[in-house]
Amino acid sequence: MNHIPEIKPGQSIELLKELHILTRDGKMNQDSRRKLKQVYHLYQFIEPLLQEVRDQHADIRLVDHGAGKSYLGFILYDLFFKTLGDQSHIYGIETRDELVTKSRELAQRLNFPGMSFLNLSVAESITSPLLPATVDIVTALHACNTATDDAIRFALAKQAKFIVLVPCCQAEVASVLRKNKGKAIGKSALTEIWRHPLHTREFGSQVTNVLRCLQLEAHGYQVTVTELVGWEHSMKNELIIASYKDLPRKRPSERLSEVLRELGLEEMSERFFAPA
Repeated sequence: MNHIPEIKPGQSIELLKELHILTRDGKMNQDSRRKLKQVYHLYQFIEPLLQEVRDQHADIRLVDHGAGKSYLGFILYDLFFKTLGDQSHIYGIETRDELVTKSRELAQRLNFPGMSFLNLSVAESITSPLLPATVDIVTALHACNTATDDAIRFALAKQAKFIVLVPCCQAEVASVLRKNKGKAIGKSALTEIWRHPLHTREFGSQVTNVLRCLQLEAHGYQVTVTELVGWEHSMKNELIIASYKDLPRKRPSERLSEVLRELGLEEMSERFFAPA
């Protein structure tokens, strides 16, 4: 069945059928082809990070926040983790109980022992005893609104070496900009950037990710922002990858405070916190 050119060598056909990427008779339609292309494209970015962790120590602990049906977790496990030792593990964090149950059953059926699925919010996972004290990689794809920020908080608390984010639905900053618009309008001509409601929403979304990048840099991470090719149908195709390099924190910390102050977002400083 591996003659379908899109499928990577060693990929479990059974898994692809279970994820409905392949039909029961092993065929692929346009929608599933797109889905597989997206997950593989993301895998290209994550595989070198996994390799780097593996080169440093044998075991890898990866936490996937807002896992949903855990497409990413299953593909990562199938292509990379299943050949590793018993201590390597993928944790899928998801609030919808029925998805957690389905993922647990699927991992059991496929005999993927190094996968756990936890019915927790991202915020709850930070203090949950069900997760290790430190992890290597944190992923959060389309974790809605503040869940992306909670995933960053989780990664910082767990001293993650790598953080991979595809942010989603950043409405919170836009609502604060909207609330303070009256006060800001007279202050600077730059407030024209977000004066109109549509621009408020778009600018709010952009600023949210800028603040997240500064926050990660303020904690010593090197940050790259790129586009996920092949996700054009989705507006949310921005990919943020942070690698812990223990970089100087002073300048990004100052910049973070400055941007919050300039845009009248000081009340959000706890969400986008820099080290004390």
